[in-house]
Parts: sequence; C-alpha cells; structure tokens
Amino acid sequence: MDEAANAVFAALADPTRRRVLRLVAERGPTSATLLERELPVTRQAIVKHLAVLNRAGLVSGQRTGQEVRYALVPGPLDEVSDWIGEIGSRWDERLARLRQIVLDENPAAPGATMQP
Repeated sequence: MDEAANAVFAALADPTRRRVLRLVAERGPTSATLLERELPVTRQAIVKHLAVLNRAGLVSGQRTGQEVRYALVPGPLDEVSDWIGEIGSRWDERLARLRQIVLDENPAAPGATMQP
C-alpha cells in the first residue's frame, strides 16, 4: 500500500474525523464554524481535524472572505475502496476453495452433492 492510502486510513481512524468528513460530504462546501454547530468539539479541534483530512487529500479548502470552506475530494476514498474490494475478493476466492476442499473430503457435509 502506498503512502497516500496510509494517510487516508490514518485520517479515517479517528471517529470525529469520520463524522467531519461525512458532514462535509453531505452538506457540500462548509466551514469549521458551521461544523462546530453540529459537533461536540471546539472550532479549533475541527480545524485540526480538517487539516488532517486535507493532508490525506480527502478535503480541499477554498478561502471565501474570512473563512475557509472545505469540500469533499472523493478520489482517495475511491482508491481505498478499490483496494478493500480487491482484498475482499481474494478472501472470497480463498473461502470458496476451502469450502470445496471440505465438501470434496466430506461428501456427507451439508451442501455437498451426491456423487454417482
């Protein structure tokens, strides 16, 4: 896994950051001040969480007057989702092979087919 994916996983490891990211995704471009109204943390803490999400490439900030509005950048999530999907597919294949081995060795097992 590359450094970018590691940064995404590290950013998403924190439940508050996941909530911040969800709110940004649901509301579109928003500021730390607006997010403060919906989260049980200070504006300064939200700004720190947004900075981590920004470094991971999950949000981007655009200055509008005196505030910065943050928007979701979905690309890194897509890349991580693809990686997780690949890992899941590999496990599905392994489990299917294991199931077949068990059924081949134990024809009386539930789900086994009767051989003529």
